[in-house]
Amino acid sequence: MNVLTLRPDRPHPQAAFYSVGLRPFIDGRDVLGEIHPDGDSSCRQGMWFGPPETWPLWAAEEPKRVELSNNDCVTDCCGGVFVTIRRQGERVVWSGWENTDDIRVPVPPEAEFDAAQYDAELARAVADHGWEEPVDTAARLLAHGVAESGWYERWNCLPLRQGINVSGRGESSCVSMYFLAGPDGGGSRWYRMQVSAHEPVQDQVRRFIEEIMATDPRETAQGH
Repeated sequence: MNVLTLRPDRPHPQAAFYSVGLRPFIDGRDVLGEIHPDGDSSCRQGMWFGPPETWPLWAAEEPKRVELSNNDCVTDCCGGVFVTIRRQGERVVWSGWENTDDIRVPVPPEAEFDAAQYDAELARAVADHGWEEPVDTAARLLAHGVAESGWYERWNCLPLRQGINVSGRGESSCVSMYFLAGPDGGGSRWYRMQVSAHEPVQDQVRRFIEEIMATDPRETAQGH
């Protein structure tokens, strides 16, 4: 059996996407580094905020093709690395590797993981917040806080695939929250929360949630 380890993968300073990703290592090997050395992790922080069955690397009996890395762009445009993940009894299998960035590079062989170890590693990585900067903490707390507040139900909105994620770092640290307003709400909209290093993140998130709970997103959110 192979062993999966997940490690935080920080975006490079000029990256278009600011969220930290989780990078898979198989038996201690950085397989993405070997076959796509200039790629960025596609499994970004915002994809891990929901229940386990929604996590990008979660294994179900139905096989799913998962994007693991990209070229700081849409993979349909600039290529990346994909693998098919499926659960088979007490095993999780990674097979059908694809490297659309460079088809000349040999892809890894099929990997088999003990399902219990695999699930435990996913849970451990999601629970590990030691790598977070304040803006990463803000994104996580905001995602959970908005879901628990009932904001989506209150305003008849749905979260979009972009979800809640880091959209700026450094002096311009901010978190963006993308959603679909109701039938008459003007389509896709978003809020942007600036994150300050001079105030506890928890207080900033709480105040932001209180503000959006009290205001109609069709009037206060940005949109196309």
